[in-house]
Amino acid sequence: MNRRLALALTITDLLFLTYWSVSALDALGLISVPPDLLYAGHDEPRVVAWNWSFLPLDLAFSILGLTAVRAARAGKAIWRPLALMSLVCTMIAGGMAVAYWGLLREFDPPWFLPNLALLIWPMFFLPGLVRDMAR
Repeated sequence: MNRRLALALTITDLLFLTYWSVSALDALGLISVPPDLLYAGHDEPRVVAWNWSFLPLDLAFSILGLTAVRAARAGKAIWRPLALMSLVCTMIAGGMAVAYWGLLREFDPPWFLPNLALLIWPMFFLPGLVRDMAR
């Protein structure tokens, strides 16, 4: 695994684990996140449910990505399929959020741009990864 992919996976995955940890602490009332930092509709039950529906997907790509980085460092070939699955799940999560906010015509940069980045950045690594796996 090249350094750029390892760094991209690690940063993305740790940020998502942090996001969900903060979200859980906020939902449990253990901390209070200022409303101006939250997504549009953060107090509407359907929007909250929509947000939480991403938890399994986000945890999956985070765990897969961090496991891929660890496997690559250990010299285990399993890192490639793990990284591939992580990248695809990352794109799916970003694409779903971009579609949702786009359909609502809500282009709040702090929420829209990071999700757009999740959709796009894996594309820089997928072709090479697939090519390597095909050999």
